[in-house]
Amino acid sequence: MGLEMEVMSEAAPAAAREHGLDIYPLTRYYFGARDAAAGVPRGLETAADRALRLKANFAAHGLRTSVHGVLLVELLDHPHLLLLQVRNSSFLLPGGRLRPGEEEVQGLKRKLSSKLSFVDDDQAIEEEDEWQIGECIGMWWRSEFEAIPFPYMPPSFRAPKECIKLFLIRLPMSRQFIVPRNMKLLAVPLSQIHGNAQVYGPIISGIPNLLSKFSFNVISD
Repeated sequence: MGLEMEVMSEAAPAAAREHGLDIYPLTRYYFGARDAAAGVPRGLETAADRALRLKANFAAHGLRTSVHGVLLVELLDHPHLLLLQVRNSSFLLPGGRLRPGEEEVQGLKRKLSSKLSFVDDDQAIEEEDEWQIGECIGMWWRSEFEAIPFPYMPPSFRAPKECIKLFLIRLPMSRQFIVPRNMKLLAVPLSQIHGNAQVYGPIISGIPNLLSKFSFNVISD
């Protein structure tokens, strides 16, 4: 028993280091706005238009895979999650749908740059390489295009329509975020998000549980 306890005591610090996460103050980040891209933003399209688009994509490419980033900052000594808000109502994680055959990490870098940066074609590759994509912390599945997502694959899901993956993003101590003018980038405390599916939906409200294995290292100014 003594040997077993000794081995466990040595392994614990290593596990803590592996799942440690540095979080920097919100004041170290700059937030700006840019003109929105042409076309109808996904958050503003009608339900009928969205259904038609999703059905057409599924018919052409099969299972839809979406990747989203979990970005954390510190405010008032508490971890906050960065969320995009559309029209002062719905909340979104930065990210989106992968292109057919696109690799997950590279696709998420592309999506983060398109949602949170202002880059032209010459800057795009350099900007995407700056994102530090961490581990996948959760997966969700939809049986139908507008169905409530499940955090597992139920036996009844014979032909799921979408797989949603959440990746932890390790932010540097400072950077700028530039978002389209038709959206807001908000820092929301985890305590407000936890279990609040009515406001944030089942995926976002479940993020605090997914983060429970991490040890937050809040770095104050």
